[in-house]
Amino acid sequence: QVRLVESGGGLAQPGGSLRLFCAASVRTWGTYVMDWFRQAPGKERECVAAISWNAGKEYYADFVKGRFTIAKDNAKNTVILQMDSLKPEDTAVYYCAAEPARDNSYHTGVDEYTYWGQGTQVTVSS
Repeated sequence: QVRLVESGGGLAQPGGSLRLFCAASVRTWGTYVMDWFRQAPGKERECVAAISWNAGKEYYADFVKGRFTIAKDNAKNTVILQMDSLKPEDTAVYYCAAEPARDNSYHTGVDEYTYWGQGTQVTVSS
């Protein structure tokens, strides 16, 4: 059983930064593909960033490229999402997701992940 716990959400001003953390309780953390998704009210859950099990490949949605950075710390069983230059449209509940790796790639689809955290609210407003 994999348990994921997000933290680090909160309120930020436009142009500000937040750092999200996802801690995993699994022994074989190093073999998991990780993703950050977000869901705004009335919208579908969408992929924000993804990283392969060995952090060799990363994916960023066009709307966060150049502003967000995903990182995986296998020694600490943690995946981090550094969010800079935040915009009001980044307001959403952010979820981390994990899936055992089948190859050296990442996933971007909601249906491709088995394990999910409970979500953390990010609000960008002045």
